[in-house]
Amino acid sequence: MFRVLLHNDDYTPMDFVIMVLREVFRKEELQAVQIMLAVHKRGLGVAGIYPHEVAETKMHVVTELAKTHEYPLKCTIEVE
Repeated sequence: MFRVLLHNDDYTPMDFVIMVLREVFRKEELQAVQIMLAVHKRGLGVAGIYPHEVAETKMHVVTELAKTHEYPLKCTIEVE
């Protein structure tokens, strides 16, 4: 299994991160806010844990969404 991680930056709005967590990772509002705050305060947050192919796909979707909206949101995966 692989963790999908979101990394903090000084430009991506918190609302965008919450939207990504809700739309891409299917998190409920409260959980999305909690993960976003972890990203903001700790510099890193776990968006979800998935099999390798799913994790890679979600990472790619997040990266493309961020590029489309011209935000530098960084998304990576790592082994659980």
